[in-house]
Amino acid sequence: MKSIVVTGAAQGVGLTTATLLAQRGYCVTMIDLKPLEEQVDRLRATGAQVDGMSGDVSSEPFVQQLAEWISRKRGGADGLVNNAGISLIAPAEETTAAQWQRVMNINLFGPFLLCRYLGAQMLARRQGSIVNVASVAGLAAVSHRSAYNSSKHGLIGLTKTLAAEWGGRGVRVNAVCPGWIKTEMDVADQGSGAYSDADIVNRVPMARFARPQDVAETIAFLLDADQSGFINGVSLPVDGGWIADASWDSLRIRTRS
Repeated sequence: MKSIVVTGAAQGVGLTTATLLAQRGYCVTMIDLKPLEEQVDRLRATGAQVDGMSGDVSSEPFVQQLAEWISRKRGGADGLVNNAGISLIAPAEETTAAQWQRVMNINLFGPFLLCRYLGAQMLARRQGSIVNVASVAGLAAVSHRSAYNSSKHGLIGLTKTLAAEWGGRGVRVNAVCPGWIKTEMDVADQGSGAYSDADIVNRVPMARFARPQDVAETIAFLLDADQSGFINGVSLPVDGGWIADASWDSLRIRTRS
């Protein structure tokens, strides 16, 4: 049974991904800063092989502890989903150094640490798959998100670099780039008054938000060597056509009728 680590697994895309992978027979280790007992118990009740560990992915001692635990209990990681991340909406000129650094620590430094320590286990066995959860904000720019955009651009750069370094040693590294998803993060961002449902729906050619399941299914596809074994170094949009469409809103909406 393959062992997969999913970060940011207490809610949203992370929880949906962990659930889907558990249902498909993976042994899943869920990681989050928040407590995970309830989520782990619920999945175990279905017969899934799931563990949980609470900790900060940007802490090297915690990631080392996780890697040692995975090695001891599961013989090493076969896959990693770097999903943990935070948002920050603020004009660049008002973004503090502390805010910038916190976003970078969680969204970029944490994934690097996890790739470094868990990826080493995959390299030792010459097999494995890593999926980094980036964003359309890593492929383009969204105003008032200088730290978030930069962290996701950096995550895509890390993805490509590791794919180039590790592909010939049996470890594939890819990224998914979701558009806006109806999750707890979206609720918090909308609560700040940054945007409305209509702003997103009118911008997306498919005229809806992404669902967590849309992203989870794509992650599962990239993890599965039988389905995606020659895909390496891609940054796959899961955005309903957001990046592809350069139309203005009135034209986009008119074409739906």
